[in-house]
Amino acid sequence: MGTYPETSLKEARDKRDQARKQIAQGIDPGENRKAMKAAQTADGETFEVIAREWFAKYQPTWAKTHSDKIIHRLEKDAFPWLGKRPIREITAPEILTMLRRTEKRGALDTAHRVHQNCGQIFRYAVATGRAERDPCGDLRGALPPCKREHFPSLTEPTEVAELLRAIDGFRGTFVVQCALRLAPLFFVRPGELRKAEWKDIDLDAAEWRYTVSKTKTEHLVPLARQAVATLRELHALTGQGRHVFPGRDPNKPMSEAAVNAALKRMGYDTKTQITGHGFRAMARTMPHQDKALGFAPEVIEHQLAHRVPDALGNAYNRTKFIDERRRMMQAWADFLDGLKKGSDVIPIKRAG
Repeated sequence: MGTYPETSLKEARDKRDQARKQIAQGIDPGENRKAMKAAQTADGETFEVIAREWFAKYQPTWAKTHSDKIIHRLEKDAFPWLGKRPIREITAPEILTMLRRTEKRGALDTAHRVHQNCGQIFRYAVATGRAERDPCGDLRGALPPCKREHFPSLTEPTEVAELLRAIDGFRGTFVVQCALRLAPLFFVRPGELRKAEWKDIDLDAAEWRYTVSKTKTEHLVPLARQAVATLRELHALTGQGRHVFPGRDPNKPMSEAAVNAALKRMGYDTKTQITGHGFRAMARTMPHQDKALGFAPEVIEHQLAHRVPDALGNAYNRTKFIDERRRMMQAWADFLDGLKKGSDVIPIKRAG
């Protein structure tokens, strides 16, 4: 880890912790250190060396799925062409040529993300004195914009009412039906829903506290009366275990595909109508647009655990607007109940 006193005890501990993380990922710390040294040239440190240093610094703050995607993109689309180049010598045309290779294989969105990551790496190199400037900034607009595909969702009241009645009539397992009933009441991501654990839920306080998968921040979900009632029903079945929604193996949560498979079974097209993630989009749109609810966008965004800076620069606070959020979650649940009971429309069976 280094010699004392040149290497402080704190620095040695930090290096030890980083080595343990590398071992957990199947990386030999010694070999990785040798590879990084070998990648250095007489002209200065290379792009790959700086990129891996940047990645190691910020990886602990990211979700594993996010960090895995970043390093995979760099290893596949950047390092083969820029990895051994001294970072000070890399020009904007070189970066664009690299990005064009990714674009030509039909991965335009990946090309944009590689561009973004490279910019972060260059700015890190500038901040640490290994580069003069970020050439990625010269490439703004050089790649064609990519069309963002949003998760399909239902936001028309009559369609939402039909969906809610279809969920009540679902003939699958009780666990999956409860997940469908609770999805529109929680405002959370599908992965956070299916991985919910009983230890994080206080039914008496009507609260669910957990760590957001994407930002690793603590989050609080106020539970409406309808949500508490459903959870109490489910607790009788799964409450002795760890997971609120266990899968076939009770030691694991239900599968990632369970909710979408249930929606398909009910006749919904998950490519054009609704997905598990679509419940979150529904909750983001309707509580603000509907005049009967009319909740402020910042209240909704905080309940979605989005990073929305306030006047003081605070990106997120799990208790911000908590009183308004409690009222909103109950009003939203009551609103959905009203939709569900407000019409006797018979759902039409969809083709396919």
